[in-house]
Amino acid sequence: MLIAGGGVAALEALLALRAAAGELPHISVLAPDGDFVLRASAVLEPFARGHARRIPLRAIVESQAAELLSDRLAEVHPDRNVVTTAGGDEVAYDELLIALGARGEDAFPGAVTFGGPQDRDALIAVLGEAERGEISSIAFVVPSGATWPLPLYELALLTRAHLRDHGGPPVALAVVTPEDRPLEVFGAGASDDLEARLAADEITLHTMTRVRGHADGVLALEGGGRVTAHRAIALPCLSGPAIPGLPQDDLGFIPADDHARVRGVTHVYAAGDCTSFPLKQGGLAAQQADAAAQAIAEAIGASTGALPFTPVLRGLLLTGNEPSYFRAYPG
Repeated sequence: MLIAGGGVAALEALLALRAAAGELPHISVLAPDGDFVLRASAVLEPFARGHARRIPLRAIVESQAAELLSDRLAEVHPDRNVVTTAGGDEVAYDELLIALGARGEDAFPGAVTFGGPQDRDALIAVLGEAERGEISSIAFVVPSGATWPLPLYELALLTRAHLRDHGGPPVALAVVTPEDRPLEVFGAGASDDLEARLAADEITLHTMTRVRGHADGVLALEGGGRVTAHRAIALPCLSGPAIPGLPQDDLGFIPADDHARVRGVTHVYAAGDCTSFPLKQGGLAAQQADAAAQAIAEAIGASTGALPFTPVLRGLLLTGNEPSYFRAYPG
């Protein structure tokens, strides 16, 4: 068994496969030898409210009696059950799980992109400008396309709490999103809760709005509108890994069925943000990985009754005050 990736979906699949199949399969994990980062808490770092937890990937893999291959996936050859690595090696597999996540890109020109711990210093710099009175308006932008919007709302609410705690001149905050309502994927109750929080913190909300770019203190909107903002903070726009040898959609995401089997090829599975499932969230990635592990365990004769991926969406919204908890059942 070969798992390509070192994120939530890859490690959940490793744990679930060991639980379902025991010691039967030899498992290799193909990923760079580094740390697994719990990215969900990364929004707290710029505000000195917490840290993204880091765990050595090798320690997790070896704790499951698996082998870590320190390299990256470059190409899949499903006709030969072989992958090529970025280093030029070939690795054979009986069953292959792709769990590479998505690729993040700047959402639009002029944006300060926040995609995780690596962007901490850029956001701290914006907060410093606001505290010193060098800027008086910040817009937080949910990009169009594949993304997960919840962290953007956390950044806006945590920024208001941070500026309130640190004093300084007034700063106008706004959220710009293509959604009909904020966090509409969780339903009306969640949208009502979030709209009330934004209003209480005097954060202006622009819905059904898409941004083309940011320059000279102005957000340029599709359709010709404008929003004043000295700084624009945006989540990255996501695309798939676009792995040669595998089917993919126009954005490079991999199509998979409810048992995580990649459509059109045999012995290849995909789970997490690299798939064409439209919602990109760690909890859903783990659920897809569980479905993949069960399907793989059944395929190798280690278990029966593999259950399909039935998404349950759970969210924790960090606000600087009491958090909110959301749940929904997409589809």
